[in-house]
Amino acid sequence: MALRRRDIEELYDRRYLGFRNALAAITGSYDSARDVVQEAFAQALRHRRSFRGEGAPEAWISRIALRIALRERGRRDRVAPSGARDEIATDLVAPITDVALADAIRALPARRRLILFLHYFGDLSYEQIAELCDISPGTVAATLAQARDALRVALQQNDEVMR
Repeated sequence: MALRRRDIEELYDRRYLGFRNALAAITGSYDSARDVVQEAFAQALRHRRSFRGEGAPEAWISRIALRIALRERGRRDRVAPSGARDEIATDLVAPITDVALADAIRALPARRRLILFLHYFGDLSYEQIAELCDISPGTVAATLAQARDALRVALQQNDEVMR
């Protein structure tokens, strides 16, 4: 089942910001995330006939975008100092004025950070994240629960230190 050009364009109009916000956390900037989103949708338009109808079109395009974002991040990591690698840019997605929260998010393992950002900043459902990351929705739910628990513990420890 080939996608229609109009369907892809409507999806772009409706979900651009969600895609850009989630991908900015991976690529390191809004500018590079914008480029990734545009390239992903351009590829989707060029290859729309290859869409097999297995799953939602949004998840198919999300996978394309994630591959491009990870490739972009890989390029950035090759030239970045070693400490900057494996970092999700929490300050790009939303203004996090709580330093303790930003630090707690940075301390999460990469997979938890990615799923956290895809859900809360990319506004993707558990099912969409599962399809995008090739995991089950239950794994998405468990990973988000683990991330929230880790954030809760880190913030409680920070509160105790501050007292």
